[in-house]
Amino acid sequence: MRLELQSRTELTIKTLRVLSDRRRWRGAALGEQAGSSAAYTAHIVAPLTRAGWVTSVPGPTGGYELVVDLEAVSLHELIELVEGPTDDGRCVLVDRPCGTPDHCALHDSWSRARCALTTELESIPLTQVIQEEEIQS
Repeated sequence: MRLELQSRTELTIKTLRVLSDRRRWRGAALGEQAGSSAAYTAHIVAPLTRAGWVTSVPGPTGGYELVVDLEAVSLHELIELVEGPTDDGRCVLVDRPCGTPDHCALHDSWSRARCALTTELESIPLTQVIQEEEIQS
């Protein structure tokens, strides 16, 4: 079993790093700086815009701007925004809703592990992730 995130999450982090300079970025320039195309950048920025983290200004002087304080946003929030819920309510062993009276053998252990992981991810602000990403670049 592998617990991993999609490459789209990494690209979203890179996009947020670029936007963290608080300038307005045209799609093509933002994509180039983040390592993507303008078309895929629009796909990456769409959930950020829906969440209210980024504004999208149309027109010749438009572009994308960061409007949220990344210190106030956790890595867990970003993961759920990009990847979807970290707890989908399904059993990890059998394809059924979790929480039925006859829990699977891993229910208690897996629930504790999931809680520990999400607690850790909630404690990490995106500013820390972006600083670490800058070091890697």
